[in-house]
Amino acid sequence: MPKLLLTVPEAAKALAISRSKLYELLASGAVRSVRIDGARRIPLNALNDYVNALMEEAA
Repeated sequence: MPKLLLTVPEAAKALAISRSKLYELLASGAVRSVRIDGARRIPLNALNDYVNALMEEAA
């Protein structure tokens, strides 16, 4: 079964960006995340939504 939630380092690697850049995107609301007992996790669909928004911007 594929992962539904990624850690910040995993999500940053998936987007090919730095962890600090991902934290900026999270703080601005560009990428959505959830907290589970204090641990931040990023849903896979949040990454897809972010990439799709970038593609729409570029079009």
